[in-house]
Amino acid sequence: MQAKPVPLFLFLVCFSFACREGDQRHPNVFRYNESKGISSLDPAYARNQTIIWPVNQIFNGLVQLDDSLGVEPAIASSWEISKDGLAYTFYLRNDVRFHRSPYFPDRTRKVTAGDFVYSFQRIMDPGIASPGAWIFSHVDMEKGITAMDDHTLRIWLKEPFPPFLSILTMPYCCVVPEEVTEALGDDFGSAPIGTGPFQFRFWSRDEMLVLVKNPGYFEKDGQRRRLPYLDAVNISFIKDKQSEFLEFMKGNLDFLSGVHPAYKDEMLTRSGTLNPEYRDRFRLVTQPYLNTEYLGFLMDTTILDGDHPLMDIHVRKAINYGFDRARMMKYLRNNLGYPATAGFIPLGLEGGLSPGDGYTYRPDYARQLMEEAGFGDGRIMPGITLTTTSDYLDLCEYMQYGLQAIGINLEIEVATGASFRNMVANSNLPFFRGSWIADYADAENYLSLFYSENFSPGGPNYTHFQSAIYDRLYLRSRSEPDREKRLQLYRKMDSIIVESAPVVPLYYDMVVRFSPLEIRGLGSNPMNLLVLKTVYREPD
Repeated sequence: MQAKPVPLFLFLVCFSFACREGDQRHPNVFRYNESKGISSLDPAYARNQTIIWPVNQIFNGLVQLDDSLGVEPAIASSWEISKDGLAYTFYLRNDVRFHRSPYFPDRTRKVTAGDFVYSFQRIMDPGIASPGAWIFSHVDMEKGITAMDDHTLRIWLKEPFPPFLSILTMPYCCVVPEEVTEALGDDFGSAPIGTGPFQFRFWSRDEMLVLVKNPGYFEKDGQRRRLPYLDAVNISFIKDKQSEFLEFMKGNLDFLSGVHPAYKDEMLTRSGTLNPEYRDRFRLVTQPYLNTEYLGFLMDTTILDGDHPLMDIHVRKAINYGFDRARMMKYLRNNLGYPATAGFIPLGLEGGLSPGDGYTYRPDYARQLMEEAGFGDGRIMPGITLTTTSDYLDLCEYMQYGLQAIGINLEIEVATGASFRNMVANSNLPFFRGSWIADYADAENYLSLFYSENFSPGGPNYTHFQSAIYDRLYLRSRSEPDREKRLQLYRKMDSIIVESAPVVPLYYDMVVRFSPLEIRGLGSNPMNLLVLKTVYREPD
């Protein structure tokens, strides 16, 4: 499919706000494509990457993550946590202003603590139906969220919860102005007003989204220069990945994220490095990504027959030991990812096991486990069905071939995205493909998938794994203020998951970014957040 030509008036809108003075050949614009489209620019609905990326340019919260997942100031210049871990007090900067809007009497105004009270209450409002309402489940609603004065905000928790500070870095927690959201209602997501380094200028849903530089943005770099450096961000909506790749190669896009079959073998060597042919044009950046790809077993005897082969821990472990993850990553993913030989917690996040402490390729031991399960001496195990989506079919077929050697007949069923997610959430699949991308930078987010009070539907425990010992450790970790002790508890829980085998960890994902050499300051981080405030284009 050919990319649609951009109408002249749209080009002029972007160009007029994006060109450097005196440099018409290289406008100071960062251009990227969002093939899946963007449904809203309201942070209340920022549940996926397609929304989070532009929201991250338009809005700010109290705190933000650095590239090492440390929590650092944003609109809050500092904060205090009470000794009992229940009261969080934030001290706001005095120089943060909302973007200009006709809904402000003076076109703009300063952000106050009261704006955060409104913004957080808005997220919790059932009428808004924000998918992020759960992030305030730890807040004590009697004491609540209070503006002590214009520059002091206090949040009370029901019980200590150390990951709470990291949760506040999520885009759901960005500040929005009451005057504008109330005036626009549902239309706020189409014409947002925030405080971020870029401000909304234009959006044609089938063509482009244009964000322009916020000249009054409050953050500065190490040399005291005001951010951002760019004049504009231009987001196109080319749906076809091959067309997107061609636009990148022609110099019409400044960024490709991830690896798609449309360009994987063209851009990368088998070992996952940049094709030498393109090293004088492009830069490849990779690092661990907080995303664990896995297969899940439904372990609920009230739903699944207790005689089902997957209810036998020996069979589940045999599956885990019965295929070579390293070869899978080399030949199917060009080594862009890490074989999941630790636990469920991905690499790059504190509290997980070390590579090799989990499941490795041990086919002889896998056969022994099958014999212990009673499937030896000619007794054949009944076939089992693995349900997946089409984009992971190659991985599942690789496993299918490998598991034949240990006596497991794996049948693969492909479901569509929406139908598949519904079946997983409603416990309709005995064996299913899953992935978990971190909501916030704490291993508790991954371990919550195995807490018995989080059974699906309604919670993320899709396997219905249940262990009294695990639950006790999980509850202890959630209120443990000492970081090292909490990490020890995380590792114990991760070990229990390995020992109990409710899942088959496949691989830990990798952030993969391609950009032209003239694009500088485009960093990377394990949350795969797109941070453009420090990006600039180096002149030829």
